[in-house]
Amino acid sequence: MSRRTFHRASEAERREDLIAATLDCIAEFGIQGATVRQIAARAGVTGGLIRHYFESKDQMMQAAYREMMAAMTSGSIEAANSTGTAKRRLGRFIDANHSATVTDPRMLSLWAAFIGHIPHDPVFAAIHREHYTAILSALENLLRDFFTENGRTQEIPRCRHHTVALTGLLDGLWLEATLANDLFAEGELSALAFRSVEALLGLKSGELSPSEHTTPGTENHPVIAPTEKDI
Repeated sequence: MSRRTFHRASEAERREDLIAATLDCIAEFGIQGATVRQIAARAGVTGGLIRHYFESKDQMMQAAYREMMAAMTSGSIEAANSTGTAKRRLGRFIDANHSATVTDPRMLSLWAAFIGHIPHDPVFAAIHREHYTAILSALENLLRDFFTENGRTQEIPRCRHHTVALTGLLDGLWLEATLANDLFAEGELSALAFRSVEALLGLKSGELSPSEHTTPGTENHPVIAPTEKDI
């Protein structure tokens, strides 16, 4: 019989496990309901070990929020910075905003638990700003490349405008996908995202995406882009 290999978790692995347990408890009980005792039990450790990694419950919550925001935004940022034409990268960016990772109901529960703390807690606000500005920057740079690639350099001064509008559009569709996904056909919201981005950027329907992204029942009904007054 071979001996079982013993693996001693590293400091980083233990910290990651504690953050994962913290997120599990927040998703189940909310920030106020998630106690250090529950988190320790979920992680299979003692309260004393938690205090070795985090000075307070607030510090644990902040680390958990940072982890959640990274999970929500990393796929989109990677897509924006990926290789290939700007058009393909933009398509990947849209897809990343509706991936299974970010539309998972658990992610919505976590987002809802944390969002109320942003206006009242400077640390939470700073974490939110860090990730929000990172995704805005990645998308704005992508749109600059896109307009340059397509000979529309006159649009470059409006990249910031397009970036904020496009982000708001995708965030709204993300909420639809997580709150009421059962009301939509499979792929319907993803297709709507592509059509809406195309309309917002003044592109022909289907220019960003293949035909499978056509919204069921709306093939002959173009999506109306928001006007500056709407934004």
